[in-house]
Amino acid sequence: MKTLFRHKKLFCTLLLAVVLLFTVAVPALAADAPGAAAAQAEDGSLGSKAIAAGIAVGIAAAGGAVGMGLATAKAAEGISRQPEAEGKIRTTLMLGLVFIETAIIYALLVVILIIFVL
Repeated sequence: MKTLFRHKKLFCTLLLAVVLLFTVAVPALAADAPGAAAAQAEDGSLGSKAIAAGIAVGIAAAGGAVGMGLATAKAAEGISRQPEAEGKIRTTLMLGLVFIETAIIYALLVVILIIFVL
């Protein structure tokens, strides 16, 4: 039962963070942009891109952080149960963390492409 409560608490915290992101980002993007950026801002695509980018990076970072935390916890648990397998567990943990971090970097690259190319 405590685990279910923790997940609800995490979900509510993430939802609150997204709502706060919306309340801060929308007024900041409402100002008139000078020059060529004003034409792009008039159709509203700049604001939509900024909101989409913020949400995408936030979800990727949150998912990666949760995954890294769980992987580290399980690795520490495995090492405590079998200290003789510490080297193999640590190597597998580091490889897994690299793959998780790579996925987060790919999400960042997609966001950069959304902002500057589309």
